[in-house]
Amino acid sequence: MTPASAPVASASPYPHLLAPLDLGFTTLRNRVLMGSMHTGLEDRAADFPKLAAYFAERAAGGVGLIVTGGFSPDIAGWLKPFGGKLSWRWETRRHRQVTAAVHGHDAKICLQLLHAGRYGYHPLQVAPSRIKAPINPFTPRALSTRGVDRTIGAYAHAAKLAREAGYDGVEIMGSEGYLINQFLSRRTNARHDAWGGDTAQRMRFATEIVRRVREAAGDDFIIVYRLSMLELVPEGSAWNDIVIQAQAIEAAGATILNTGIGWHEARVPTIATSVPRAAFAGVTAKLRPHVSLPLVATNRINMPDVAERLLAGGAADIVSMARPLLADPQWVAKARAGTPERINTCIACNQACLDHVFQNRTASCLVNPRACAETELNYFPAATPLRVAVVGAGPAGLACATVAAERGHRVTLFDAADTIGGQFNLARRVPGKEEFNETLRYFGQRIADTGVDLRLSTRVAADDLTGFDVVVLATGIVPRQVDFPGSEHPKVVGYVDVLEGHVVPGARVAIIGAGGIGFDVGEFLVEHPGASPSLDPATWMREWGVDPTFERPGGLVPAAPAPPARSVWLLQRSPGRPGARLGKTTGWIHRGTLKAKGVTMLGGVEYLGVDDAGLRVRVDGEEQCLAVDHIVVCAGQIPRRDLLDALQAAGRVVHLVGGADVAAELDAKRAIAQASRLAARL
Repeated sequence: MTPASAPVASASPYPHLLAPLDLGFTTLRNRVLMGSMHTGLEDRAADFPKLAAYFAERAAGGVGLIVTGGFSPDIAGWLKPFGGKLSWRWETRRHRQVTAAVHGHDAKICLQLLHAGRYGYHPLQVAPSRIKAPINPFTPRALSTRGVDRTIGAYAHAAKLAREAGYDGVEIMGSEGYLINQFLSRRTNARHDAWGGDTAQRMRFATEIVRRVREAAGDDFIIVYRLSMLELVPEGSAWNDIVIQAQAIEAAGATILNTGIGWHEARVPTIATSVPRAAFAGVTAKLRPHVSLPLVATNRINMPDVAERLLAGGAADIVSMARPLLADPQWVAKARAGTPERINTCIACNQACLDHVFQNRTASCLVNPRACAETELNYFPAATPLRVAVVGAGPAGLACATVAAERGHRVTLFDAADTIGGQFNLARRVPGKEEFNETLRYFGQRIADTGVDLRLSTRVAADDLTGFDVVVLATGIVPRQVDFPGSEHPKVVGYVDVLEGHVVPGARVAIIGAGGIGFDVGEFLVEHPGASPSLDPATWMREWGVDPTFERPGGLVPAAPAPPARSVWLLQRSPGRPGARLGKTTGWIHRGTLKAKGVTMLGGVEYLGVDDAGLRVRVDGEEQCLAVDHIVVCAGQIPRRDLLDALQAAGRVVHLVGGADVAAELDAKRAIAQASRLAARL
């Protein structure tokens, strides 16, 4: 009987997910692996107490096996100068507080060994060949033959130190385009010695690392190998080569094979919210008949039913989740309790996790601002319960109300609408943002669990708020209007009316404003009603050019996007490329989506006016008329503060959060964090 077909003997709704996994010399308590994710806490010794607290919460929440963020086995492998590294014995001291914290909650933890290779953001980087990465300004130095051997030795030494530090094992990062992957790929390995050439020679670097790590760390030590199963880059590995690599890694002594998807330079999204859930699990299932090691499925697995389906269907033996456990450290405990409705679901927005890391900031989570801040943001019981009024049930109001109520305050939450959500009710209508529904489901459950007095369809005046000790205005924003000749023309409509379906734009549409809202509206307009590639893996793969059989080199085929529902122009007043200020790790996806749908994106546009013929503009000194049926205004927003003056005049204690405080770009990450921190202080 294979591990994935041995469910736990209980009435659990997720018997396969919660079944233990016997590795021979040790047992994982369930099939949930917290995947590696760099948080920034790995890079400074002073932050290790925070790192220990961060992992401890996930261990207490029931995770079976945790994998840390990447630590380099030597200086040349740094992700950035002075980044996380384990190569000197004295460095083990800081790690012991991490391993002790995790073991205190009966979970297991592996240290990820990651050598950045040509992805290292520093001038000391090395690679199999002197080939610069397209996403890095630095050109690597090619490793000499002796350098290759020294690097393999560094991996083995780091694994031995990891064992001394109390880790149960290591994960060897062999995917995502890092050093080991660079040796395996013809794209980056142009060597003519024993470490380059045919598949057998290119994989020697990986197999020697696994063999030497096993030799150094012993037989009773977990070795997870992250195998690049789908590279999504030109000249990537073909399927037969991947099978050969997997079998060689197994023979070299690995314990578990984890699935790696994509390279960082790939132009196919792999973990963004627009990627369908479990979109890549098929590649893990495809490898399963060829190896006997437990296999890990990964990428966009964020709810227990998805994980259970994969395990029960034999696609994998373990599921890996990183960001879902950033969003909710109690994910496993809630699955075990049979209460998935209480899970704070990862919406794969990347705004506070990956975007922060690429901005050299500590990671957090849009829907859980406590992530990586467990030692500083806590919701302790209030010393004196207060009567708190929160006006506005958008993301900021929901966060503030539920955190305050959790702390024991008596909270009343008002909203003029007949449902909670505010601007999230608009966002969830955008194709590719269906995950936002999960956040609203979560907050709805939190309102019930914390006892918030919710009053919908209630428009309040200042006098209605007498008797409350504190008033929090989370009243959101008002869309900014445009001011040019013809701005009152019937062709000119607001984005709210479009997204709510009050206006159905014609076949030719101009969008004024190319910020996040403008791109959202663009994606809404180019998709046909009821169609969303993010809900259908086959459609999504066809749109992005992913081979559904996973046989082709790199897993790529020509992209075949569906024709757009409309012709769209996306315009911005400021010069430069539209969308340049979108999220660091997702902006290119939004730009690519609209480009594939034939959207014309223009910067430096001067709006001259609207008449029956369309929108008249001046671009690069030339006037033209865009013969459009509608002009959708997405030109920013201003805070809605209707109640503020009257409340302050009455001497009330008033706080502004979310869009009511700062309306720029409708930043839900900032709004939820600000509101949660306010509620923690009340």
